[in-house]
Amino acid sequence: MKNRIVRAVAGTFILISLLLSLYVNQNWLWFTAFVGANLLQSSITKWCLMEDILAKLGVKD
Repeated sequence: MKNRIVRAVAGTFILISLLLSLYVNQNWLWFTAFVGANLLQSSITKWCLMEDILAKLGVKD
């Protein structure tokens, strides 16, 4: 369950930041890069802050 939520949040953040970069300011692409970098980091280290947050909120695996 946590895995699906993490993916949904990451995908939502990326899509929103892409829309914001088109309609508001191109600097929103830095947020897209940040989300991508965090996804890459979590695949290497097997640690994800969002999973820790979800665990504290009581979301089960």
